[in-house]
Amino acid sequence: MDPLGAPSQFVDIDSLPAWNDYSEADQLDSLKTQVEKPQLDIRSPFPYRKDINAKIILWKGNVALLNCTAIVNTSNESLTDKNVVSESIFVHAGPNLRDELQKLKGCRTGEAKLTKGFNLAARFIIHTVGPKYKSRYRTAAESSLYSCYRNVLQLAKEQAMSSVGFCVINSVKRGYPLEDATHIALRTVRRFLEIHGETLEKVVFAVSELEQATYQKLLPLYFPRSLEEECHSLPCLPADIGNSEGEPVVPERQIRISEKPGAPDDNSDEEGLEADISFIGSHAFARMEGDVDKQRRLILQGQLSEAALQKQHQRNYNRWLCQARAEDLSDVASLKALYQTGVDNCGRTVMVVVGRNIPVTLIDMEKALLYFIHVMDHIVVKEYVIVYFHTLTSDYNHLDSDFLKKLYDVVDIKYKRNLKAVYFVHPTFRSKVSTWFFTTFTVSGLKDKIHYVENLQQLFTAIPPEQIDFPPFVLEYDARENGPYYSYPSSPDL
Repeated sequence: MDPLGAPSQFVDIDSLPAWNDYSEADQLDSLKTQVEKPQLDIRSPFPYRKDINAKIILWKGNVALLNCTAIVNTSNESLTDKNVVSESIFVHAGPNLRDELQKLKGCRTGEAKLTKGFNLAARFIIHTVGPKYKSRYRTAAESSLYSCYRNVLQLAKEQAMSSVGFCVINSVKRGYPLEDATHIALRTVRRFLEIHGETLEKVVFAVSELEQATYQKLLPLYFPRSLEEECHSLPCLPADIGNSEGEPVVPERQIRISEKPGAPDDNSDEEGLEADISFIGSHAFARMEGDVDKQRRLILQGQLSEAALQKQHQRNYNRWLCQARAEDLSDVASLKALYQTGVDNCGRTVMVVVGRNIPVTLIDMEKALLYFIHVMDHIVVKEYVIVYFHTLTSDYNHLDSDFLKKLYDVVDIKYKRNLKAVYFVHPTFRSKVSTWFFTTFTVSGLKDKIHYVENLQQLFTAIPPEQIDFPPFVLEYDARENGPYYSYPSSPDL
């Protein structure tokens, strides 16, 4: 504790300049040397967002001294690592921290665990374990480091923390290349703030003098401070920018080019003019996508194999996903019509759709589809359920069957395979009839997953009330129509 009257050694993050306040002149000069004529009509997958930049702070200093809701400690699996960051946190937090860590019984690589801050200015400490880096196991190391940052942010969201101070999680002794690790750190934080930005007010990157230059170099790629900086940063982005959550993409679906591009296949059974036509455009780049017209013809003739159909569908979905990553979808996100909440009784992720928040006649429905893909892509890799609040919707909120059919056709197979239930809350007779027709005649395999829920008490038999963020009007309507049961948790932002 500081002597009476002495200045505090702790640093209030509100006194630190945000990334918006840093001059971008130096970065622009270095970026311009790498690209002579930027394409102004192409947007970066990490577009300029002043609201997100205002949440980012780059600070050269000791993370243990930050006065914020939580700081991050990087350690080993027994939480006893003696690195510079950990040692400083232990010194400033006091002896009670070591006693608290013993109760946690360690922490696995990529996980995050929480303790109190004790004598720190920070209220909490989030402990995580970064991976040891070996070049031949690079993919595993990237995934583990991503999990560190993602799980820290998720824990901060669950605990309603307003600010987080990150140390550089990849410690020197674990051998992770600093620049590679910084790419993962920045893009993971960026993607998280795009989706859950309302939950965090400040994210501080506390770095050493050695690390500062790398962060200053790479921050403009993921947090450009102007459209010009975004434009100049675009060519400097790495090939792998991760998925919609920033998670590294495993290179298992690579385009394969034939050994002799430009030459027809030896086993081609096409003859005459058709063979000559199929040879046109058979150079390497044309062969990446295949002969689209031929594929469509074979589909109509029923001659394209199931595996080929799945491969073609996967390519189509990947194109939608790439577009979703590159598009500015902030206007759709602001509607708060789709969001992740807790888990159901089986531990499956719960996604909420609020029908009343979808102004069908006022928004670009293609952007709505892109936003759905952007949010859901990382969710659907595991089992999940959807809660659809039909409460107080009007004709202006009803999604037509053509849009729903397009969505169903576009999404990947994992969306359908891992969807275990759709809870249709407060349905009307008309909505039941429409849903029956849609699931009977338009799509298959969905009818048995629809569960009509007349009141919230029925919903609570499958999902605990504390696991759902309710729009206030849903609670008011249910209480008015069915009588209050008890105080439900609600989301003040909806």
